[in-house]
Amino acid sequence: EVQLQAYGGGLVQAGGSLRLSCATSGFFFANYAIGWFRQAPGKEREVVSCIANTDGSTYFLDSVKGRFTMSVDKAKNSAYLHMNNLKPEDTAVYSCAADYRLCTVQGGPWSYWGQGTQVTVSS
Repeated sequence: EVQLQAYGGGLVQAGGSLRLSCATSGFFFANYAIGWFRQAPGKEREVVSCIANTDGSTYFLDSVKGRFTMSVDKAKNSAYLHMNNLKPEDTAVYSCAADYRLCTVQGGPWSYWGQGTQVTVSS
């Protein structure tokens, strides 16, 4: 069965850094895109970042550009979100997902989802 699990969240001070990991199994990793999503209380879920393992295309939410980066380790079927200069407004539950797509396209449903990890940024 397809599985995705995000981990690495926690409590961090504003201006600090944190790395989230997404461990996956049960699908052909090299043919899929991995996306990071977040949802804060009272807000809609939004796409934070995306990387496609097929063509290397990427996407970043405007509010995190220059602060967040994303990488993959194809040998481990894992993806990572590197978050720098964190702000209180980054506080949310972060989840990873997989879909057969390129990251030039952000709309539409994603095929597989994992449970999220809580990121809390304090002032």
